[in-house]
Amino acid sequence: QVQLVESGGGLVQAGGSLRLSCTASGRTFSTYSMGWFRQAPGKERTFVATISRSGEIIYYADAVKGRFTIARDNAKNTLYLQMNSLKPEDTAVYYCAGTASFGRPTGTQTEYRNWGQGTQVTVSS
Repeated sequence: QVQLVESGGGLVQAGGSLRLSCTASGRTFSTYSMGWFRQAPGKERTFVATISRSGEIIYYADAVKGRFTIARDNAKNTLYLQMNSLKPEDTAVYYCAGTASFGRPTGTQTEYRNWGQGTQVTVSS
């Protein structure tokens, strides 16, 4: 099992940037594919981005492609989400999640067994 803690959320104006971090406990971080998901007020949680164990395979949701960048540092047990050109519709609680499943990383939430507590991102217009 890996425990996940997100940080870096906050309030930013439209067009601004934020970088989220997700720090994992334990020595098994590098064996997990990792993902970012978000839940806007009154809506279901949705996929944002995912990255493979080595960082070589990355997928993004269409809504964030070209604006967000997912990355990981296995030596630091940390996952990142760089968010640029933020829009009010990016306002949500952002969660990091990990899966020990083999194969390519996935945007399917049910594949992820380990979740952080979430960090709030608010983008003002």
